This record gives sequence, structure tokens and C-alpha cells, in this order.
Amino acid sequence: MDIDTQWQALGTGEDETRTITKIAIFAVGGQGGGVLTDWIVNLAEANGYKAQSTSVAGVAQRTGATIYYVEMAPDTGKAPVFSLSPAQGDVDIVICAELMEAGRAVIRGFVTADKTTLIASSHRILAVSEKIVPGKGEQDSDVVLSRLGTASQKLVAFNMEDVAAENGSVISSSLFGALAGSGALPFAKGTYEETIRKGGKGVKASLASFNASFDHAQSSATAGSAGTRRPEQPKPEKALTVRGPEKKRAAWQLLLSRIEALPKPVHEMALAGLRRTVEFQDLEYGEEYLNHLEIVLASDTENENWEFTRVAAKHLANAMCYDDTIRVADIKTQKTRFQRVEREIQLEAENQLELTEYLHPRMEEICGTLPVRLGKWIESRPKVFNWLDRRVNKGRRIRTHSVRGFLSLWLISSLKPWRRSFLRHGIEAEHLRNWRDLAIKTVHSDYHLAVEILNCRRLIKGYSDTHKRGHSKFDRVLSSLTFLKDRKDASDWLRRLREAALLDEKGEALEGALKTIQTL
Repeated sequence: MDIDTQWQALGTGEDETRTITKIAIFAVGGQGGGVLTDWIVNLAEANGYKAQSTSVAGVAQRTGATIYYVEMAPDTGKAPVFSLSPAQGDVDIVICAELMEAGRAVIRGFVTADKTTLIASSHRILAVSEKIVPGKGEQDSDVVLSRLGTASQKLVAFNMEDVAAENGSVISSSLFGALAGSGALPFAKGTYEETIRKGGKGVKASLASFNASFDHAQSSATAGSAGTRRPEQPKPEKALTVRGPEKKRAAWQLLLSRIEALPKPVHEMALAGLRRTVEFQDLEYGEEYLNHLEIVLASDTENENWEFTRVAAKHLANAMCYDDTIRVADIKTQKTRFQRVEREIQLEAENQLELTEYLHPRMEEICGTLPVRLGKWIESRPKVFNWLDRRVNKGRRIRTHSVRGFLSLWLISSLKPWRRSFLRHGIEAEHLRNWRDLAIKTVHSDYHLAVEILNCRRLIKGYSDTHKRGHSKFDRVLSSLTFLKDRKDASDWLRRLREAALLDEKGEALEGALKTIQTL
């Protein structure tokens, strides 16, 4: 073969390559990535194309993301040569079932501004790196979404998870509808719908989700490369109504009247705190919450728009509604929780839900759920404590779908009326008073530092070991007040220490910040 013939052959191969459409799908477990891939392959074959699909399991943000890859080409009678995996800079359509997966696809070079149509759901599934941060570890979705538009030739982005949920389907049907609505493939809408019908499972819900997503994709695709978010539907405000005996309803109204007497900027947060504390315990506990809040208000001033009281309204409620064994058992046996699980797994009428709870109580939690004197007696005797701990400190699987399993947790939750007489409540109540009094003592000399002392309550959260670590960080942060007193920037430094404590679980960033404080 001479040189001219070789170049002619190479040119022909390149022309054939250009007819191949390359689609990469990024999805995690439960999002129907495999179903979507099968639909696309069946769609291509129904329209006279040859198609091939592969999947590459990868360890991504939730240790489960998979890249499904499809190549298709018109059937010309010749067997096309398909690739097994996507190549950087050479993907025509990228479909992502979550926003950060779309950002990951851009970073990896699969999305390019000269050729790629990017279809992405704008909802979030938090990555492991975001979940492990003790504070707010969630990345800014708006920043990612704004970059996607410039990185791709065309962007179709909206909350496809919500579309699927509203129609009783899963996100794969919404993604399929967005693909159809984008016009990225030269196939009629009817052939997409027929592909879903041939699947034979959940056809009605899948078609409803497909059509809703198709309509929105068409409107968002006309917006150019910037793409759009699906408009958020305003959530109707829940009416503040109560049911029960007349005496209790009258007591509730009395508590509401006390909130009305507070400064207006405090109303919203105080009402949320009151509702939470009453739900956590009872009306008397809500009254105790308002007593704390009014003590704080007596030291506040209108000059700062009542910020001290408003911040206290939030954190006092959080401090009073701590997680103990009673609360954990109560949450796990609530009817609304079973209903939520059934809704999320889309339980069919002919199926039965079997739910297993994983619990690991320590002796500390057991003592906390005992009367004060008995709990202290056990904790003050290490031999007794350790002997009991060896017998209770073990993992347990409680099947709450069974009568025995449900009753075991329900009996623990039924201890709620006696919670105030238990050791854990006494410890939490004393800690709350000391923290509140420290903030009140500080407010007259440094208003903003007092506000930051209240905000430090964010460090204490969770249950068991998580709660213990939070308490340790709280104590270490407030120990810096000895070094910060009389400094004009004391509130800024305390805020930095709190933010450092929220950066990592082990507290390494906090230790570094504390060393810096000691050098001031």
C-alpha cells in the first residue's frame, strides 16, 4: 500500500469514528444507573443503531459511584469499533445523577466546552468528606453549578430527584426524560416512551417522571449554556394548631403569650425553640425554656437588635433537647419514621417491611438513664462499673418489625415522664446553667464575645462518643477565655477557635489554633 492509499484509509476511519456517539453516565447505588444504561442501549437499537455498554465501578465520593459508558453508531452493515471506557475530551453526552458527580466529571476532563452536552441533577447527596466534618461541611452547590455552564457546550441542570419523587419513580426515569428533552440524540420522543414501556416495571410512574423531566429539560435547554435550576416549590406553612385536653391547650396558649411579650426579632426563633422543647418533654419543659430565655433577655439591650437573646433562643433549645437513650428509642418507634422508610424504599402493598436497628449502648448511657443517686453510686465504683460495662457494652440488632423488638424500645421511650429524675438530665441541666451564666456575666463587658460564647454550644451534639468529643472541644475552646479577656478582638478569636473545632473530628485544627492563642 502506498502512502496516498494509507492516508485515504486513515481518513475513512476518522470519518467513521465521528459517527459514533459517546455517552458517560455517573451514578451511585440505588439511582438506577444500570436501568438507564439499558434504556439508552435499547433506544439506540430500536432506532437502527448498533450500541455497546460497559461499566467501571469506582471508589468516588460515597465509595460506590459507577461510570456506565455507552457508544452507539448508525447500523451501516459494518461492525463499528467501540471503546470500552470514556476518554478525556472525547465524550458527547455526560449524564450525572448528582451535582458533585457532575463537578467531578468536569475535573476529570470528560466534559468539554466544544462538544459535550452535560445533563445533571442539581440535588445533593453529601460526600463522605462532607459528612465527617463536625460542622457544616457541605460544599457550595451554586459555585459548582455556575462552573458547569462554562465547562460544557450545553447544560441541562435541575432537581431531577424531586421530579422522580413527585411522580413516584426513581431518578433514572428523570434523567432519561432530560436526555430526550435536551435533543442531544436524534430520536423521537415516542421511541423513548416505548423503550420505557418495554421495560415492563413501574411503567406508569416512570413515564410520568419522564414526561415531567422532558418538559423542564426543553425549557432549560433553551437558556443556553448556563442551564437552569428547577424552580423550588414554596412549602406551605404549617398551621400552628394543637389538639388535646382543654387544660393543656390553655397552658400552651399561655406560653405563646409569653413569646409575644418578647422583642419581635426573637419571636421566630423562640417559637421554634418552644415547640422543640415541648415535643422533647412536655409543657412544663417548654415553660422552663422560656424561663431561661427571659433571664437572658434581662441582660440584653435593644442597641444590638436583641442578638444576644435571639442566639440564646436557638442554642438553649438545642441544649435542653439532648440525645439520650430515651430520645433515641422514641425516634426509632415513631409511626412517622416507619412511614418515611416505607416511602423512601417505595414499599409495595404486597411487600412487608422488616427493619433492624443497630444499637451499641455503653454503661455511661445506662447510668445516665438511672435515678441520680443510683447512677452516681455505680459510676463512683470502678469495679462495679467495669463489671456491668463488660455485659452491656456490645452491639445489638433489634428488629422493630417484631413485637418483642418494638416493645423493647417502646418501653425505654416510655421512661420519658421520669427523665428529669435521671442522672443524665441533672448533668445536662447543670452544664446549661453554667454556660448560660458565663455568657450573661460576659455580656456587660463584651457583648459580641458573649454572643460567641452562646454560639459555642454548636460544638456539643450527637450521642455517645460523638457527644463526649463535642463536650471536650467545648471545654477546650472556652478555656481560651483566660488568654482572650480584655482583648478588643476577643470575639473574633473565639469564633475562629470554634470554627477550627468544627473542621475535623480529632480536633487537630483546634489544637493548632489554641497554641496560637497562647502566644498572644
